[in-house]
Amino acid sequence: MTVEEHYKAIAPRLTNWLVATGSPYAEACDLVQNTFLRIWKMREDLVDNDAAVSGLAFTIARNLRKNLARDNRRLTFKEEIKEEDAGSVMPAELPSEAEQRRRELRGKLTEAFARLPSALRETYTLFQVGERSIREIAAATGVGENLVKVRIFRAKEKLRQILVEMGVTL
Repeated sequence: MTVEEHYKAIAPRLTNWLVATGSPYAEACDLVQNTFLRIWKMREDLVDNDAAVSGLAFTIARNLRKNLARDNRRLTFKEEIKEEDAGSVMPAELPSEAEQRRRELRGKLTEAFARLPSALRETYTLFQVGERSIREIAAATGVGENLVKVRIFRAKEKLRQILVEMGVTL
């Protein structure tokens, strides 16, 4: 496969995984672009193995996000937003009850994911959102396949427990 074909196959899953693990959507899109820019630069050295390229993409994106978080910690903001600039814009139409319920549930799910221990959150999102196999997750995270299975199980149980505590009926 060409880099373009890999991009079409991997980019949506990679973006979803980045968003599910806490990156804002715009940042996730930038990380995916930078990931494939790096893959493009090493295209001559790549082995044409779909699983290897997918694993490489997820590893590069994870490392880029870590670098970005580290760099952002160093930033300091000197100006405050003026009150007159902080106004809100009213939406053209209010969301329906079903849409409000979806947003509420999405917010609770995001909060529940944030409360998971990082190892469980990363493993579970690689599995569910990234659609990676147990073997690929083990290789990407540097742990055994059995531990990956345990982490996925524990993440599901912990998410269920957290959501029940938040009052979400399952």
